[in-house]
Amino acid sequence: MDTTLHRNDTTHLARKVLGLFKLRIGVVIMVTALAGFVVTPGSGPGGIPLAVLALAVLISSASAGAFNQYIEHDSDRLMLRTRGRAFPSGDLPHSPAWLVLIGILLAVSVAAAWYATNPLAALYVFLGAFFYAIVYTVWLKRRTWLNIVIGGLAGSFSVLAGSAAANPELGAVPLLLALVLFLWTPPHFWSLAIANCSDYAAAGVPMLPVVVGNARAAQIVFSSALALVGVSLLPVLFGAGPVYFAGALAGGIYFIRKAQGLARAPSRKTAMGSFHASLAQLSLLLVAAMADALLF
Repeated sequence: MDTTLHRNDTTHLARKVLGLFKLRIGVVIMVTALAGFVVTPGSGPGGIPLAVLALAVLISSASAGAFNQYIEHDSDRLMLRTRGRAFPSGDLPHSPAWLVLIGILLAVSVAAAWYATNPLAALYVFLGAFFYAIVYTVWLKRRTWLNIVIGGLAGSFSVLAGSAAANPELGAVPLLLALVLFLWTPPHFWSLAIANCSDYAAAGVPMLPVVVGNARAAQIVFSSALALVGVSLLPVLFGAGPVYFAGALAGGIYFIRKAQGLARAPSRKTAMGSFHASLAQLSLLLVAAMADALLF
């Protein structure tokens, strides 16, 4: 009985720690870096250096995610979606020691990327974490609805990190994929914000639906999805092949349909449908981009 309770407590604590570092988001960011590497022509590093870069991107993203939760622990208490996180729930102490650990993780990740690949890739690894932790979390989130627009550059830098590892002279396709990540973040996050609009309003965070209302925000999500999908097809003009085109088109059509449903009838259900569709769209696009580059 005591052993079972101990295991349950250990599992609960492990989940809280993993949630603190936002590892699911980190894995997506890591995959975008790998996609940036694969679609870039060039000699690039071997398997071990590439693996080090992937881990560096994952760790830097984790450090930024933990910093985000450390800074926002007070506002997280006010939101139903986040009050169960490690700091507001009290499962982990809100101690300055976390800032030391976060700084060490970021420094190690940047140094590892520099050693395994090159300084430019390391710079992009750093900028990805910096834009999420400082530009988005500290400077913009509580000041303007443009927070996630500018903060969305964090994902773009991961693509550029992977591309720079393969070839410091960035080409058109990886640059366009970085632009896709930049355009993807707002409709992805705004869909979630519509679903949780009352939470953000209670916490005093000026997310788009809090500022303009759910109906107007839903229209903007739809327009943003159209722009995103249009740009996501542009790599075909610069050498991306049929596998990429099929994946980008299929995922794009799916996201547009869900975003259109949100625009027509804004609700938590349609907002979450749009949110999940954006994840499916990005996943399909990244997999198609890597498969296309490897096959053709």
